[in-house]
Amino acid sequence: MNDTYGGKNVVITGGGSGIGFATAKLLVDAGARVVITGRSQTTLDAAAERLGTNALAVRSDVSALPDLDALAARVRDELGTVQALFVNAGITSAMPFASTTEEVYDESFAINVKGAFFTVQKLAPLLSTGAGVVLTTSAVNVMGMEGTSVYAAGKAALRSMARSFSRELLPRGIRVNAVSPGPVDTGILENTMTKEAADQFKAERVAENPMRRFGTPEEVARAVAFLAFDATYTTGAEFVVDGGMTQL
Repeated sequence: MNDTYGGKNVVITGGGSGIGFATAKLLVDAGARVVITGRSQTTLDAAAERLGTNALAVRSDVSALPDLDALAARVRDELGTVQALFVNAGITSAMPFASTTEEVYDESFAINVKGAFFTVQKLAPLLSTGAGVVLTTSAVNVMGMEGTSVYAAGKAALRSMARSFSRELLPRGIRVNAVSPGPVDTGILENTMTKEAADQFKAERVAENPMRRFGTPEEVARAVAFLAFDATYTTGAEFVVDGGMTQL
């Protein structure tokens, strides 16, 4: 363990797995105290055990405002002030436009958009001067990828929020940026698709990616840590981590 982020307090929504967990591990290993959230108690318990005593797992559904109020109170009691907030909780909803249901639409926006907005609103009072907020967008927010219309629209909303929140919080010296991952192998596809559909989707993304591979959660985590702590003259920006997918 090093002490790069010693004395830093961090909150990561959706921190039990994937990019959120990789970011929590990077920061905990470098001395930070980290609160992770998620909807699955089993996933959170497993993550907390792997992260060790510098991590606290809090079950919280970002789409439920009472949960966010309870989270803010717990963070205030446990940490006091927060130096970094990673707004990462989200769900994927790959579905053809013609067959997208109101239920799928509402759930996606409730978690990915409303959840992100109110996570920042509820935790903003705890952010210290100079704190960094990072939102997770996606490469699809600037692309017209088939089957992602609802998901992509939600991620585009987060890109807009990064700019608006930046202006709102700048008087307090708080920076807000977004990390935009391309295809990253987090295991989430297997949880939302059949194995055959997930394999096909992965093969298509690899074939069209300039680097001809998926990224790793750890690669995105390093970008998040940079935006949260080291990019001190950057706000309102979107940092692309997509193997060149949207750039080449």
